[in-house]
Amino acid sequence: MTVTDLDYEKALRRLSKASVEKHWEPFRDIPWDDPDHAIDPEDPRWELPRADPLSAHPWYLSLPPEKRARLGLYRQANVAKVGMQFENLLNRGLLAFAWRLPNGSAEFRYVYHEMIEEGHHGLMFQEFVDRSGMDAPGMSRMFRWIGESVPVFGAVAPALFFFGVLAGEEPIDHMQRRVLREGENGHPLITRIMAIHVAEEARHISFGRRYLRYHVPRMAAPSRFLLSLGVPPTAKAMAVVILTPPPAMARRFGIPKPVMRQAYWRSDASRDTIADAVAGLRDLCVEVGLINPVSKRLWRALGIWRDGAGASSRQIRAKHHAPAKGREAAKGREPAARPGRAPGRDAPPGRVVSAREARAAKWRRRVEIAPLPDL
Repeated sequence: MTVTDLDYEKALRRLSKASVEKHWEPFRDIPWDDPDHAIDPEDPRWELPRADPLSAHPWYLSLPPEKRARLGLYRQANVAKVGMQFENLLNRGLLAFAWRLPNGSAEFRYVYHEMIEEGHHGLMFQEFVDRSGMDAPGMSRMFRWIGESVPVFGAVAPALFFFGVLAGEEPIDHMQRRVLREGENGHPLITRIMAIHVAEEARHISFGRRYLRYHVPRMAAPSRFLLSLGVPPTAKAMAVVILTPPPAMARRFGIPKPVMRQAYWRSDASRDTIADAVAGLRDLCVEVGLINPVSKRLWRALGIWRDGAGASSRQIRAKHHAPAKGREAAKGREPAARPGRAPGRDAPPGRVVSAREARAAKWRRRVEIAPLPDL
């Protein structure tokens, strides 16, 4: 569907209006000094949530409860530090992007609203890191060095920049929504921080998607092709940066290297976590025409392509290893039912259909229009 100039401008003005009417500030809307929000490193509520791949590993489960809590608090503090660093790079890139916008641009006004909110998020994340008592480094040294070049893309390659923005925003949004949705007995302070971040991040993700839906189809064919090759490695790199703890965590808590490798990202479950975190971005590329034979091979080579919305690598492997229909018929047997599909169910060929697929697709459709929760 083609996005018209009028539709795009109206959408941006609605987002700007929502930013004015519903927003939060870290030192007004979070009761940092409330006794219920005090941070005790040995509080069992800091244990890793189920969404973290390390949480189910036998090594982690064998630790004493107080050490599991300390490790979980360190992990949360490092995620917050990565979030602060990402917001810093994002704001610098948005400033470079806004520098070139003309007078009367609806993009200019919304971008400045977003920068204000991202600045609040950076304050919120850093305050949590400071109060946790954990000297979390955030991104690895290599990614901090590479990140210095990111803001330039806001001016010279805004489409790739906004794909990078979504590649950083959607994985953390995916994980935080999952934690909040599962309703685990988490600490009220981090729960409050995540709820505020998710609520405002929905607008930011909506803007990034709308920008790309409007501008990418209007790009020249060679530029679109080059962009299609730049998005997959950007998506994979950002997801790994956002979702992977730094080597410092392994050194501090004595986590064996094989455990880290298996949890992040050698096991099938952990690979699914990465692929699911970039699923929305992958579907957006399909929508705006950035999937071609070459780029699709690149998505597959990076291990983040799935043939159905929400389909896991387990389902894909089962599908590929299922006996061929011709061989089954030759042996006088009914063809094996496809994984994730009820026998006899009518579905498009080549797709893995499951309840998980329907839920994932429905969630992605609702992200942009989800009402902000009362906080």
